[in-house]
Amino acid sequence: MNEQRKPLAYDPILLGCVLALVCLGLVMVYSASAITAHEKLGDSFFFLKRQAIAAGLGFVAMAAAMKLGYRRVARLAWPFLLLALVLLVAVLIPGVGSAAGGARRWIRLPGVSLQPAEIAKIAWVVYLSYSLAKKREKMRTFSIGFLPHLGLAGILVLLCMAEPDFGSSVALLVMMFVLLFAAGAKLSWLVGSVLLGIPFAWTAIAHSPYRAKRLAAFWDPWADRKGSGYQVVESLMSIGSGGWTGLGLGDGRQKLFFLPEAHTDFIFAIIGEELGLLGVAVVVGLFGVIIWRGVRAALRSPEPFGTYLALGITALFAFQAIINMGVAMGLLPTKGLTLPFISYGGSSLITLMGAAGLLLSVSGSGEGAQRRVVKPARRVAPAPMPVTGGASEAPA
Repeated sequence: MNEQRKPLAYDPILLGCVLALVCLGLVMVYSASAITAHEKLGDSFFFLKRQAIAAGLGFVAMAAAMKLGYRRVARLAWPFLLLALVLLVAVLIPGVGSAAGGARRWIRLPGVSLQPAEIAKIAWVVYLSYSLAKKREKMRTFSIGFLPHLGLAGILVLLCMAEPDFGSSVALLVMMFVLLFAAGAKLSWLVGSVLLGIPFAWTAIAHSPYRAKRLAAFWDPWADRKGSGYQVVESLMSIGSGGWTGLGLGDGRQKLFFLPEAHTDFIFAIIGEELGLLGVAVVVGLFGVIIWRGVRAALRSPEPFGTYLALGITALFAFQAIINMGVAMGLLPTKGLTLPFISYGGSSLITLMGAAGLLLSVSGSGEGAQRRVVKPARRVAPAPMPVTGGASEAPA
């Protein structure tokens, strides 16, 4: 008896990779921050406890996104984007937004620190996916398919740059270009807008002393070993000292007040130092599988919104992972982007896990479409021919 197989509700390989990175992140956040937290805050588990709470909330967000389903999220595209815009404006208001390290990026609530830019990234992907799916027949029209999306992106980027948050601004633009290209926008428009944006980007870098120093440190970090190149040099030393198998979990030395932001922006360097090339390869491999399964889910989605949503979320994961790892290895200028699912940061972890839940929801719909079986109609035996009599018609 052949029974129809029940379709999967999610991609188990994608889920396993996300959970593996979250668990690795908890371990590495504690390893990278325990001594610093003990010396400065008197509690070795300070950052681990906060990250564990964020991971728990992230699991809730991921499960809720999977339960809700990406189709229902499409109806919330505009409200979600408006909420992100309100938060991006609110963080710039003195007394509402909290400044640290020369940037005003956080809204401090009792026991919680909210970073609006992280919410804006997910809201932007959801809105873009909804809008592109709705306008898919008019994507070759400049006034409908391209200009409105570019205008909204400009508003979001200006608000992020006012914080300032250059990394999130670039992430918003990258996701837009990826989705517009996938939706069929003319390549000349995309290339032209990039060329027009280069002078603005250069002006933003040249007129910002700390960005100019970061760019100079990227070209030659050893020229200012104790100044602008300090983080990059210490990160390279951390990764280089790990060798093939690392110094051992918890035995890294650069986190001992040598490498700033060891548990946030430069946690990949600590992974390289303590777990070696083997640990680095595992992290890169897990992200590679997530990208593969994300693109697979996008291609198998039964509808355009699911395709664009899965592609946008996958592009966000890939972009942040590549930028963070490239910075740690001195291949890219320093940017304040977290390593997805691993770096310390509550807003980042919760929103990215929620986005992973949406991606898993899309993957479930694709699996169901691939596995759906149509039962053939039941065959009915033909009625016997009537016997009218006669010797020639009698059976032998």
